[in-house]
Amino acid sequence: MQMQGGSAPADARDPHAYSNGIKLGDGDYMVPGVDRLMLADEHTFASLRGEQLERRFNDGGNDATAYSLQGWYGTTYNRFVIKAEGDAEKRRIQESRTELLWSRAIASYWDVQAGVRLDSSREGPDRQWAAFGIQGLAPYWFEVDATAYIGSGGRTALRVEASYELLITQKLILEPKVELQAFGKRDPALRLGSGLAEASAGLRLRYEFTRQFAPYIGVERAGSFGETADFVRAEGGKPVKTRFVAGLRFWF
Repeated sequence: MQMQGGSAPADARDPHAYSNGIKLGDGDYMVPGVDRLMLADEHTFASLRGEQLERRFNDGGNDATAYSLQGWYGTTYNRFVIKAEGDAEKRRIQESRTELLWSRAIASYWDVQAGVRLDSSREGPDRQWAAFGIQGLAPYWFEVDATAYIGSGGRTALRVEASYELLITQKLILEPKVELQAFGKRDPALRLGSGLAEASAGLRLRYEFTRQFAPYIGVERAGSFGETADFVRAEGGKPVKTRFVAGLRFWF
């Protein structure tokens, strides 16, 4: 073969020159029914993660059971997401929030989400919202979930969650977490005021027997603010509470 000029050898661009004779759909590595290879972003996956499944012991009594779940099904770039959160007392759901979302990856660690949110309460009317948000991993490994909502009657809302995992050991993990919820206008039927309505900050210490099974204990400070706090006081409640929690974090 000449170094320069002349004709290229017949096998110069042979696609199988470095495959040791292995070909797609033929030989020992043939996969029945597969006519081409599929990369990771073409496969569909599913997951269910229980962030919180816990018993809350309030300093003023009225202990409750709370849950926070998130499931998804789809590909690396496009997913159908369900978020569910609520609490129960005396074996009855008191309040619940369910979101049905389409999620699209826009960066290595960030997804944008859009869909609907459905609220249910035993002490007031149900509410429906259109939801638009972003979820992902911020610099320095902060997990962030921020969503804006638009409801009927000119109602608007904003919900933000942020958490961080401090590894004491490879299995013992301390997780600080903050949540806040604000509304654009007052909603007396649900005893909610405009502006910052609710916020909480907590610490949960979990032990991961496996990544899929991790019991935890913790403490949380939760409060109502502004006119929402006035509604709580009018009903004889305390706008700010400290509660201890014990629960289970899981995923599969």
